[in-house]
Amino acid sequence: MTSKYPDIMAALKADQYAPVYILCGEEPYYIDRVYDFIATHALDEMAREFDQQVVYGRDLQGADIAPVISAARGYAMMGGRKVVIVREAQAVKKWEALEAYLNAVMPQTVLVICYNGKPDKRQNLWKKVAEHPQVVWLQSDKLRDYEVEKWINAYIQDYNNSPSFRKGVGEGLTIDPRVAPLLADHLGTDLSAIVGALDKLIAGRPEGVNTIDAALVERNIGISKDYNIMELQAALIRGDVAKANRIAQYFGGSKDHPMIREMAPLFTFFSNLLMYHYMPSKAPAVVAKELGINPYFVKDYEMAAKRYPAGKTFLIIGYLRDTDARLKGINNPSAKDADLWKELIYKIMH
Repeated sequence: MTSKYPDIMAALKADQYAPVYILCGEEPYYIDRVYDFIATHALDEMAREFDQQVVYGRDLQGADIAPVISAARGYAMMGGRKVVIVREAQAVKKWEALEAYLNAVMPQTVLVICYNGKPDKRQNLWKKVAEHPQVVWLQSDKLRDYEVEKWINAYIQDYNNSPSFRKGVGEGLTIDPRVAPLLADHLGTDLSAIVGALDKLIAGRPEGVNTIDAALVERNIGISKDYNIMELQAALIRGDVAKANRIAQYFGGSKDHPMIREMAPLFTFFSNLLMYHYMPSKAPAVVAKELGINPYFVKDYEMAAKRYPAGKTFLIIGYLRDTDARLKGINNPSAKDADLWKELIYKIMH
């Protein structure tokens, strides 16, 4: 049966193990977290020497799962739980033995199958596996771009609730509202990279400092607090032509700021701004809910709406679309990022 990651982890921490786990999907972060917990906690150190087996799909003769199932059917040498784990199970081609195993699973065995990718649930085998009452199925999907900021904020909140949080000054660890989208823009949707960066920021903050701000990010991650997409967006909102051009010039000469990536947040902002113009209610709570944004950013839309009327906003969206097409080679035989940035900023602000 399909389960959510928090529910799976809660059960494992309560020492409630299912007979079979199918951990699959294109995002390895959750797969690895569940695998690591089972491999580390299901058995004590001595029992792991005798009753835990880890194999790789590519090493199975004939790409057949049968030897793994034979191991799962065996009894634990230490007389307790037995753990059998398959890594990179997407290399397996013959799954008939797993289907047969589901008819009579061994209650003392924990069988964990880590599958990088998505098994086809339209096939009878995987449909049966996914619906089996003794199978825990985790579908670990990639985050979408618009989900990253929310995920970062949730990670910080989870850290506040964890036993490892060092209680200190203030009400808990916080993150500057402008830092989450900055990290999302720089790190993309790779959860392992995001978690690595957040853990580095948490560990790197000075004693007694419980806020992750742009200065901390610059010191520990290397993202400039002055030259980033959030600062460019702020300059556009304020009408600061000089600063907008400085940042755009910096982007144009940096390999770390590909234009096609940096334009995505701008497109989202101006698309939201167009929606804002036609909202019947401009109450901050309503705007935040309708646009799906942090209430902190509502004031940015209030300010931008005064500078960019609906008609101008519509044109800006067109400029962004046109620039995106030129970046992809349409009607653009030779223009470089620096030239396109200069032209785009001019069009937006004039």
